[in-house]
Amino acid sequence: MPADLSARTADAVALLKESPETLNGFLKLSEIFESTTLDPHSRETVILTVAARNQCHLCVDMHEAKMAALGPAPDPERLDAVRTFTLQVLAASGAVGDADLAAFEKAGYTRRNALEVVLGIGTYTVSTFANRLTRAA
Repeated sequence: MPADLSARTADAVALLKESPETLNGFLKLSEIFESTTLDPHSRETVILTVAARNQCHLCVDMHEAKMAALGPAPDPERLDAVRTFTLQVLAASGAVGDADLAAFEKAGYTRRNALEVVLGIGTYTVSTFANRLTRAA
């Protein structure tokens, strides 16, 4: 991660320390999200989708760097499916249609993965909202 991005990230964490509960909650949720059955490229796609939607420029920059470090995506169409599904979950407040869920599953994801997307949305909604509130983003 570039030095300026590391410094911006450290500044954001310092701002979140104002509420240790918020910081600890995000860190725990992030650790849990990282342990899901979603592959790393899919997890980063969920995070980037939430970050872009919530206009958290720091998160976008940080997770674009993480995605680049992962290397080329093995299946870009599959990542497009997780991005689309994430946006559908957000737009429908979770109440996606059967066709949307079926399209997600057709791309090789499972219902478990669908719930893991919800976890990622919740985790990174905390982060992006907190970063915007504290003006870190």
